[in-house]
Amino acid sequence: MLKRLFIDHPASVDETYVEHLGQASGFGGRLIAAGFACVLHGLFPFLFKHTGSETVRALNVELSHRRRMARGDAREAEAAKLAA
Repeated sequence: MLKRLFIDHPASVDETYVEHLGQASGFGGRLIAAGFACVLHGLFPFLFKHTGSETVRALNVELSHRRRMARGDAREAEAAKLAA
């Protein structure tokens, strides 16, 4: 049961636990860096004018693509089951 807590979600996006840890940590690191840039921008408005919004936009594109790919793989697997 406990193992499922760590495996079900990564499997749902076609990743192992370790792959998911790497992906999530990478996204988190980028968000932390963008947040820090936003704080600095608040203090010094001439710095990092577009860093926060560009980071969020890029992450959204990447997440949307990964989500579509995971759904596509699931659909292909289901179609193969039905064809068999």
